[in-house]
Amino acid sequence: MRAEVETAVETALGRLGLDAKTRLLAGQDLWSLPELPEIGLRSLVMSDGPVGVRGVRWTADDPSVALPSPTALAATWDPELAHRVGVLLAQEARRKGVHVLLAPTVNLHRSPLGGRHFEAYSEDPHLTGVIGAGYVNGVQSGGVGTTVKHFVANDAETDRFTVNNLVGERALRELYLAPFEAIVTNARPWGVMTAYNTVNGTTMTENHHLVNEVLRGAWGFDGFNVSDWTAARDTVGALRGGLDVAMPGPRTVYGEALAEAVRDGRLDESEVDEAVRRVLRLAARVGALADVEPAVTRPPAPVDGEALAREVARRSFVLLRNEDRALPLRPGTVALIGAAARDARILGGGSATVFPARTVSPLDGLAAALPEGALSYAVGADPDTELAFADQGFTLRAVCRDAAGAVIGTRSAPSGQIRWTGPDLPAGVTPERLHTIELTGVFTPRESGPHTFGIKGTGPFVLTVAGTTYYDDVQQPADDTDPFEASFGSPVPRAEARLTAGEPVEVSLTHVFALPENVPFKAVSFALAHQEPTRDPDELIAEAAEAARAADTAVVVVATTERVESEGFDRKDLRLPGRQDDLVRAVAAANPNTVVIVNAGSPVELPWREDVAAVLLTWFPGQEGGAALADVLTGAHEPGGRLPTTWGSLDEAPVTEVTPTDGALAYTEGVFIGYRAWEKAHRTPVHPFGHGLGYTDWTYEAVGVTGTTVTVRVRNSGARPGREVVQVYLAPTATGPAPERPARWLAGFAGVEAGPGESAEVTVEIPDRAFEVWDEVDHRWSFVKGSYEIQVGRSIADRRITAAITV
Repeated sequence: MRAEVETAVETALGRLGLDAKTRLLAGQDLWSLPELPEIGLRSLVMSDGPVGVRGVRWTADDPSVALPSPTALAATWDPELAHRVGVLLAQEARRKGVHVLLAPTVNLHRSPLGGRHFEAYSEDPHLTGVIGAGYVNGVQSGGVGTTVKHFVANDAETDRFTVNNLVGERALRELYLAPFEAIVTNARPWGVMTAYNTVNGTTMTENHHLVNEVLRGAWGFDGFNVSDWTAARDTVGALRGGLDVAMPGPRTVYGEALAEAVRDGRLDESEVDEAVRRVLRLAARVGALADVEPAVTRPPAPVDGEALAREVARRSFVLLRNEDRALPLRPGTVALIGAAARDARILGGGSATVFPARTVSPLDGLAAALPEGALSYAVGADPDTELAFADQGFTLRAVCRDAAGAVIGTRSAPSGQIRWTGPDLPAGVTPERLHTIELTGVFTPRESGPHTFGIKGTGPFVLTVAGTTYYDDVQQPADDTDPFEASFGSPVPRAEARLTAGEPVEVSLTHVFALPENVPFKAVSFALAHQEPTRDPDELIAEAAEAARAADTAVVVVATTERVESEGFDRKDLRLPGRQDDLVRAVAAANPNTVVIVNAGSPVELPWREDVAAVLLTWFPGQEGGAALADVLTGAHEPGGRLPTTWGSLDEAPVTEVTPTDGALAYTEGVFIGYRAWEKAHRTPVHPFGHGLGYTDWTYEAVGVTGTTVTVRVRNSGARPGREVVQVYLAPTATGPAPERPARWLAGFAGVEAGPGESAEVTVEIPDRAFEVWDEVDHRWSFVKGSYEIQVGRSIADRRITAAITV
């Protein structure tokens, strides 16, 4: 197969002229590369992941399966489950005509303040690499390419376009490059995406050393390298730095600019050919190149997306605390409390957004699972003080008009959002003809009182509610330097209208569209936003406390918001937004049998944790999160997750800095991030790496070591069937000469299932890399011989049995 592909690639390459070659390396629009009919090449289509496949249309009327967040997937500690997720995503990609998924994200959780951590897996490079390899193997088994991202050290969002991350060679190799290396070695990805940031003075889209010498040279990567969107800056520097495709188009540093660079002698055409070969190889693999069989001719069996989303969610939930076995729920009445219980936060903000056909909220899930009359609900406290998209209660459509006011196209707009690129415009609409887009329709309030309406986007807008025009002006961007401000910026309140519950009113938001001058792609992006009447928070909290007092069990759902965890910015603190901490304290004071559900993609502080009976972390649980929550709370399934990242207070966290100084962010902590840093600082986190309780108990009975193979026997010593994650840590028994190493590090893990009283064995193979350090003098891996202790247990802090190994 490989010889056949390479022959087809060379044949196709030989038939292309310079202009066609350089055009192929530049996006033709936001998501695709151009077709070249002269060689039988179809257009290659890319789409954002990693929790679903959005396709080329950013709209709720083209729904996608929405899976739990990557932090949730990593919390399953199950590469086989990650593989099944990949198979489902390949199925979704094929359904939407997508050849390449822009995922997975395998950057590390260096600081808990990283705003996009929900989209990455873990603070640990080994866990990240294993889960990421499972994901990539699954997607590509379905004939769809992946782009492992963001290569490399894109571990925070502050000044992400310009920051120069100063990373020592050892930390770069042992931590930040390690997941990419593991995935290249074990999954052979068909693509990699290079990051916006600079590493040690060289921007990643021009980083010859890391891309050509390390990724392609030392590791043998043979896939294509695509820029993050708008990341490519220089034509010659990018091509010589190993960048194959500059996205998005049509205005990039490639295309005509690349052809000109060859013609005036700044580049040789043979350098262009190397990049074209890699793109043609990708096309052959995904079946977009004529006369060559794709890498996968028979896709895997169909996957039930809703069922898998539900399974991943419940397998990812981490039971942090369970005093007196408060969970599963005991028979009796339940007071469900929290705005996030009704209006579920299922995924993080930014380019990872997808739109599911349905969403099961915690309220939906528990209402379906509990007996009639057992469940009550109170809002308690709303964490979101920002306007949300016009979804609940709105029926909207988009009407496109030309400069004369004639209608030239229409489309439904089920969530009040418009995000169109050239090929995604409604039928009959072109950027040249388009003058205005009107979001128009009806809003039926569910509450009486003053409703706030607002606008997300930039440019001229007219906002009318119930016949009254509240805004007719130009909305300016908050940040002129961020090309994604219109998509990721905050909605701006522009109207307050007093409405009556159940009485429909007409709403209209008209935007005057102008072809942008200084952006690399043509897009229409804006949204109508809305917020229901707000009530006094103290009154809401008091009502929730009364509801809790009257119930046998109180279940409080707390959450972060899109302005806390999203692409484009980092967090300022780890506190839950709004009055949610006050809400939990009030409910716990009213009912000692209080269970708190934490709906967050990455660590938050839990100052009331000792005052409640149970704490269950559900991450961003995807579209079936509420159903999965009911499964776990009622005991139909146990929570299966273990923490992939340390949870602790910001004051105690050893590594926190995400803000550059004079344009640079120094990784002064070296190889000590996450649990490595907590242990070096002799600090105890609130919940350690690997922690997670279940509904049964486990006894670790024996461990044996043969060579580097570790065999562990465990027994289910509880009264229920369950699944355990056996974690194997490697600790040097003596401190040798430099370099300094962590006290211990994750060397392997395995899941095991057993019924009550049953014993089971697992085998974990410790890779050679676990014994190696990067030598910064000789610039190579060095195997550190000596004695080590194998430490086996339930978390890095709960190590049950040990064995010795000498290598």
